[in-house]
Amino acid sequence: GLAGGVAYKAANTADSMIGHRTPRHEAFGWAAARFDDWINLPASRLTALLIVLAAFLVKGADARGAWHAVRRDAKKHRSPNAGWPEAAMAGALGLALAGPRSYDGVLVDDALMGEGGRRDDIESTDIRRALKLYRVADFLLIALFGIISALVILA
Repeated sequence: GLAGGVAYKAANTADSMIGHRTPRHEAFGWAAARFDDWINLPASRLTALLIVLAAFLVKGADARGAWHAVRRDAKKHRSPNAGWPEAAMAGALGLALAGPRSYDGVLVDDALMGEGGRRDDIESTDIRRALKLYRVADFLLIALFGIISALVILA
């Protein structure tokens, strides 16, 4: 409900504002960052599963590749939650996502998600396929909540 939404947004905002790693906020932001990680844990796993399921339904997507990428790569991500849907999407699309990259001239050496050979030559067709996977996964989530709601009402 509304109170849960406000509490979630407060935790997410606290992580964004003080949970990031800077010398000034390292100790203070630790609790905010860990709490945000904890409350997002179920959603990240559910999202990965929905992307894998959506890959069964989207032409040109690879559900098996999505599942293998999640199992192999999700825990390699520096975020305890972001790697799950990112690995699922990479595997479903046959792409390599994340990995080493530069932010404002600073090299960030992160693990690759997915084992696709393409990373730097992602095309607009890949973005369209990703959006289609997203829409199908979103539909599956809405259907899941509809079924749960119907079961609760009938119980």
